[in-house]
Amino acid sequence: MDKRPIGVFDSGLGGLSVIKELSRVLPDENIVYFGDTGRLPYGTKSNETIIKYAIEDEKFLLSFDVKLIIAACGTVSSVARKTGEQLPVPFIEVVTPAAKAAAKATKNKIVGVIGTAATVRSDSYKKAVLEVDEEISLHQVACPLFVQLVEEGFVKKDDEITRLTAERYLKPLKEKGVDTLILGCTHFPAISEIISDIMGEDVTLINTGEQAAKAAAWYLKENDMMGSGAEKHFFVSDRAESFKTVAGILLGSEIEGEVTTVNLQSYLK
Repeated sequence: MDKRPIGVFDSGLGGLSVIKELSRVLPDENIVYFGDTGRLPYGTKSNETIIKYAIEDEKFLLSFDVKLIIAACGTVSSVARKTGEQLPVPFIEVVTPAAKAAAKATKNKIVGVIGTAATVRSDSYKKAVLEVDEEISLHQVACPLFVQLVEEGFVKKDDEITRLTAERYLKPLKEKGVDTLILGCTHFPAISEIISDIMGEDVTLINTGEQAAKAAAWYLKENDMMGSGAEKHFFVSDRAESFKTVAGILLGSEIEGEVTTVNLQSYLK
């Protein structure tokens, strides 16, 4: 048994969708989560800034002697995945597992991706999907407002603001006839009901958090690194109370225990 925790980080709340899936597929693992709420969103930042933030987030998690790190952030996974190659522990990002799942799921070989501006700009999903199947036609749309809507808790299926925003963002993908849609930001599963309703029941949604959790479970089992325990520790760089309030929406239940606000810089000295 390897009782060391799994480390998970995101720019804010979205990574909790990965925690939800990890709790389902790896119920006996200890987890340390860091949400960089003081510097969100990452998706509107330059590549250089995103890489800098990713390195700092990873250093914070390493201070807890984690056995594996998951970048539960589509933007980091797209722009700063190479930071994971320098870590002393295994690293899992959300792009590659989701791309493989989408390539397997599509029937008409027309796949859509929605994500932050930085994710779409990087073409990371396009490259990853085409590596699996070069015959797939992939179409991307940046949906930056989705992040803010989820962070503010506008996630109910009948929320008029979110629905109108989604209809506008998703229209080009519907016109392209995609039959598979990658939710290329871990915030987006929170509004998957709205997205699915607009896209139609024949369109398969790929939850990046679910695929990353499955990849983590496979790695730990293959390398005899399974743990025992189920403790979860949550840290943020700002707004602990608002984080805890909205977190229940993404987790499907209230957070048990405290959410601790930390001075990230104090861990980087």
